[in-house]
Amino acid sequence: MTPVWGGRMQHNRSWISLIGSCLLMALGAAFAFAIIVAAGSAALAGRQASDDPQLTSPAAPQTVPGGFYEGMVTDSRCGARHSKNSRLGSAECARQCVRQGSTYVLVDGNRRYKFVGSEETLAKFAGQRIRISGARQGETIQVSSAVSLF
Repeated sequence: MTPVWGGRMQHNRSWISLIGSCLLMALGAAFAFAIIVAAGSAALAGRQASDDPQLTSPAAPQTVPGGFYEGMVTDSRCGARHSKNSRLGSAECARQCVRQGSTYVLVDGNRRYKFVGSEETLAKFAGQRIRISGARQGETIQVSSAVSLF
């Protein structure tokens, strides 16, 4: 049986085509609307960010003058955990790591502070618990004085 134009089979195909076309147009319109809303939101957020100076420039670390900090002087590579296979003590391990390019740090629990100051002064405190006085900016301490706690 061959379909005849205007017959029942052709009539069903036209409804299916119409429904499919409507669905595709609705999907396309929804997608276009989503793009317009997203672009508008991004533009609004950018405008608000440029109006608020706290959002555009990162906060500079505050300087804390004349603070006291206690911890162990070690190197930035090993931290407080020196190699157990090494025959060196923690002081010699820290000095060796610094000779190989590491820097001295003060480790206090989970915090690490970098030093700005004389490396020779810090080398004599390597591996020891010390109390440092100095100004701190972020994670860096400008050392004024250092005293061993032993």
